Amino acid sequence: MLSKEGETAIDVVAYAAQIAAQLGAHVIKVKPPTAHIEQAAAKKVYEKERIPIATLAERVRHVVQSAFNGRRIVIFSGGEARTPPRSSTRCAGSGTGRLRLDHRPELLPAARGDALDFLRQVMDIYAGKAK
Repeated sequence: MLSKEGETAIDVVAYAAQIAAQLGAHVIKVKPPTAHIEQAAAKKVYEKERIPIATLAERVRHVVQSAFNGRRIVIFSGGEARTPPRSSTRCAGSGTGRLRLDHRPELLPAARGDALDFLRQVMDIYAGKAK
């Protein structure tokens, strides 16, 4: 059984991405991993192999690597709330993030257009229409 902190631990998230890839998923969605290591056996490996996990970018890179070394699309959902709310979140790999306009509804019309343009660009990349 996982602890609450373990639900987003780097070892758990990376393993979940790996298992999803092994089960045949081409697109994998996980939460952004924390630097916490849940399993004692995994902690020994992370320390012995000196796997960098200090920053979010390093942890995201490791999770993407766990999904067939980046040959699967990994999307990182959510993340910690910020003040002021962020307009979008992009992570290394294939995270497109989400629009956070719940605190500034006056920005919705303009930001919606930007968000849709961004989504179209991402879709074109995945469809091979753009690079």
